[in-house]
Amino acid sequence: MDPAPPRSPERFIADFFTEFTAAALDVDNDPAEVVDRFHTPDVVQIADGLRLDRDRLIAHLRPVRKNLRDYRFEIHEVIADGDRIAARMTIHATMRKTGPLTTELFLFGEFTADGRLRRADQLTRTL
Repeated sequence: MDPAPPRSPERFIADFFTEFTAAALDVDNDPAEVVDRFHTPDVVQIADGLRLDRDRLIAHLRPVRKNLRDYRFEIHEVIADGDRIAARMTIHATMRKTGPLTTELFLFGEFTADGRLRRADQLTRTL
């Protein structure tokens, strides 16, 4: 049997965010196990200047589960160089209280060979 062709950087980012969000929203999944499945133990994510480590990512899943009703990711462009990826995407979300929300996300990330996020710097703007 031929091995599966490698995923494009665009497909990798789309799969990462879609699969992570689906797992995070599933109330049957333990938040710590979800974070560990998609992130390294030493993960550092800086989003709009706010530094999130593993513990803060786990804590962040509780309000996400409570407030996010629907979502989809639109990938505009991705550039990969080894374990580093730069991406521009749009997140379309529906929130419990405020309704639709559209956010443009600029991501500069470092991933491990097994696809887990080690470091990310993210900038967002509401559209």
